[in-house]
Amino acid sequence: MATITEMIGHVRGGNAEGLALQTSRETSDGKYISPFHDIPLYAGREQENDVPSSKKIKRNESEVLFNMVVEVPRWSNAKMEIATKEPLNPIKQDVKKGKLRYVANVFPHKGYIWNYGALPQTWEDPNHTDKDTKCCGDNDPIDVCDIGSKVCSSGQVIQVKVLGVLAMIDEGETDWKIIAINVEDPDAPALNTIEDVRRERPGHLEATFDWFRKYKIPDGKPENRFAFDGQFKDKDFAVEVIKSTHEHWRALVKKQAQGGEIDCTNVLVSESPFRCNESEASDVVKSAPPCGKAAPTPAEVDKWHFLSGTWAKSQVV
Repeated sequence: MATITEMIGHVRGGNAEGLALQTSRETSDGKYISPFHDIPLYAGREQENDVPSSKKIKRNESEVLFNMVVEVPRWSNAKMEIATKEPLNPIKQDVKKGKLRYVANVFPHKGYIWNYGALPQTWEDPNHTDKDTKCCGDNDPIDVCDIGSKVCSSGQVIQVKVLGVLAMIDEGETDWKIIAINVEDPDAPALNTIEDVRRERPGHLEATFDWFRKYKIPDGKPENRFAFDGQFKDKDFAVEVIKSTHEHWRALVKKQAQGGEIDCTNVLVSESPFRCNESEASDVVKSAPPCGKAAPTPAEVDKWHFLSGTWAKSQVV
């Protein structure tokens, strides 16, 4: 039986129509799934939704590992994301007013400074007010920053160890940023807590906070705000946040929560009224518009933005 990482592969990509994901239990028999709903949250476990467990990784038995779907590779600028409102949720580049979206380079950063993505089978419920942030969820899977040294590819699924979390408030909504590391990274054994990151990688957390605080300013928006005075919360807190968003997702795919325009079409989630068969999933993918040639990257994407001292003060809630 194929592992999760072996099952994921690109079959479309390049322009505004984005990327789709193909899965195959057998290399000669491609099957399609949703990276949002069908990939298990927990790595290395047999799943109730019949998804095969991930490859065996040597680790402490008490350590919980999670699958991460990489949306944006480190150092890149294209705003790739799981299309939560489309059937089977392909990974696509975000489009606004007919134009492909890119994140700006705020000096001294270049693009995304980590592999950026999401934890599958999680959902930040917009109808739920978090007891700590006092804000509702942002209606997306929970975001993850893989601080490992390897540059991953969009659509890749990796197993990560959670280290902590930052509570960003994005336009009045809770937008958790999980800090994690690829378990195959050479530094993974030395990094087990958020304090380990501070000690072993001086400045990394500060750069992460700075990035999230400023990245929207070149687009004419204000600095982002943060709960907990902008402090990173520890691993245990982060895992509890993940568990909570997983429960919200379970309610979503079982039609026990109001998902609005979220598309819950899936192939492998048991007891979900949105479950479809493999033939129907294949029809969904085949009915999508064909992807053309990759759109050229605009020259301004490489521009560095230098912010004045007026933006030096952070905002917290």
